[in-house]
Amino acid sequence: MRPVLCASFALLLAAAFLPATAQTRPSDKPLQVEWVYRVQYGHQDEWWKIFQKYQLATLDREKQLGYVTDYQVYRPGAHTSEDARWDYRIIITYPNYDGSRREGEVESQLFPDKATFQREENRRWELTVNHWDLPIRQIDPHQPAD
Repeated sequence: MRPVLCASFALLLAAAFLPATAQTRPSDKPLQVEWVYRVQYGHQDEWWKIFQKYQLATLDREKQLGYVTDYQVYRPGAHTSEDARWDYRIIITYPNYDGSRREGEVESQLFPDKATFQREENRRWELTVNHWDLPIRQIDPHQPAD
């Protein structure tokens, strides 16, 4: 009888917190993420070819499937200091938070040769000096910051 009582209590406890969990569910609003890369000097072309082969092909397929709404790729137009230098910036718009979780699934479908994929992606990361992914959001400039 005691295990049944514990199970019932656990269900009641879970039900009590369900509304709070539903409120913290990832938003259905569009999500933008910025990928920024700094590449070793002299290796930008090699890095870019690998990035095109895997990352851009994956983003294109995710866009076809509706997991990505849009993406843009940027290169700097002028010199900066070394500490602020970046070589590639990709801004990706997902229809919602869940869309950003599909990359691995799509890569597996597009690149079944796991050994080659891993070797070439490892090389790209060897050439990457610095990288960050930054979720970004657009704000209304006429509203108070939150």
